[in-house]
Amino acid sequence: MNTGSLAKALDDRLGGAGFLKKAMRKVFPDHWTFLLGEIALYSFVVVLLTGVFLTFFFKPSMEEVLYDGAYAPLRGVEMSQAYASTLEISFEVRGGLLMRQMHHWSTLIFLAAIAVHLLRNFFTGAFRRPRELNWLIGVLLFILVMFNGLFGYSLPDDLLSGAGLRILHGVTVSVPLVGTYVAAFLFGGEFPGEDIISRLFSIHVLLIPGLLLVLIPLHAVVLTWRQTHTQFRAKGLNDRVVRGAPFFPAFLAKTTVFFLWVLGVAALLATFFQINPVWLYGPYLPSTVGAGSQPDWYMGFLEGALRIMPPWEFTVFGQTVAMSVLIPALVAPGLLFAGLFLYPFIERRVTGDTAVHHLLDRPREKPVRTGIGVAGIVYYGVLWAAGGNDLIASTFHISLNATTWIFRVLIIAGPVLGYVVTHRICLGLRDRDRHTAAHGVETGVIVRTPDGAYSEVERPVTEEESAVLTPAREQTPLAR
Repeated sequence: MNTGSLAKALDDRLGGAGFLKKAMRKVFPDHWTFLLGEIALYSFVVVLLTGVFLTFFFKPSMEEVLYDGAYAPLRGVEMSQAYASTLEISFEVRGGLLMRQMHHWSTLIFLAAIAVHLLRNFFTGAFRRPRELNWLIGVLLFILVMFNGLFGYSLPDDLLSGAGLRILHGVTVSVPLVGTYVAAFLFGGEFPGEDIISRLFSIHVLLIPGLLLVLIPLHAVVLTWRQTHTQFRAKGLNDRVVRGAPFFPAFLAKTTVFFLWVLGVAALLATFFQINPVWLYGPYLPSTVGAGSQPDWYMGFLEGALRIMPPWEFTVFGQTVAMSVLIPALVAPGLLFAGLFLYPFIERRVTGDTAVHHLLDRPREKPVRTGIGVAGIVYYGVLWAAGGNDLIASTFHISLNATTWIFRVLIIAGPVLGYVVTHRICLGLRDRDRHTAAHGVETGVIVRTPDGAYSEVERPVTEEESAVLTPAREQTPLAR
């Protein structure tokens, strides 16, 4: 059977030729911001490949052993098999340390790319109809990857990750009614228990990656390929016209090279920039906490919320409710992610805009949305910075108590100030664009009239400039 006959036989049984033919012709815009989603996708591929390698050597067990490996300073020290196998990967497995660091760096890149991609979609209005479902999946992906990263760097059972697990245990037991039962199930008894590493390992390599393998193709391929691609305004474009390169061969060639770039950057970071040197921390001991311990950047906002929260608690029916833990661990991230989930529907309800949108907004054209987005960034940024309040106080010789109060004030005043300033800037930029579209572009040429007055020469805007400066609903035949 030749190749043509095989392809026909498969198409008769699977019916994929029509979709494949249409997919090969799908047009992808060339704007650089569309690469942000690809960075996330390819980072995930690197995470999967390096993670498979690491599972061959990692032992997810808390059984105690005496270390007798290649790292001399820890020989004879009692530690868990998880920590001992991590040291073995780092010092005895060929390429093991490179794979560990590539896995960690790729996870950080993955989360950063998701965050920036999400912000680009928010500020440009890419979440509007018909992409609400894709937006919801994207936010869910961010949450899943964030928690999978937390579980992943907890697996080595070193002193730093153990401190993080201690916080996780404290947050879990603080949940009213069910907290102690959930903690006992996860940890296999009282902290630190005997089962947490093996259970986190199952979640980290099976449950969450399985969900990601379903959601990422749905988010990045199925829904994207079924819908018209978003694009920024330009002359000749509208909600029915897309300008760019076809998937095959132009986009396929570019995206393959881009994958190699992402892989290369992760390899270079892993080669030249050390990350998570667990051998320096030592094995976890419940009685020991390292000075200046900091989580990975994406968990910093939860750490900051815990640090600046006042010690509030009250008793109900004989049960103590620790608000100093519940609010930072549940309410603070709950506000952030609930806002992200609900915003597309809130904006549609408030504005009454139920139209289909394939052309993106410029952030300045939506001052309220942009202001809300900046307020959210400030909210996240203040909490993130507060996660290092001890290091800030030590470095700048400020009282730790004063630093904590500064962040308590900023978490309320910062988002409000961010919204007000951003809203005013957007209004000014939008008015400037309207003035330019109506009166022309400043040329920098100053002329003097016979009566002695000075004025600047302005040239009419071109059709290309007018298409960018003026939203379609505001364009007139005269403006075009």
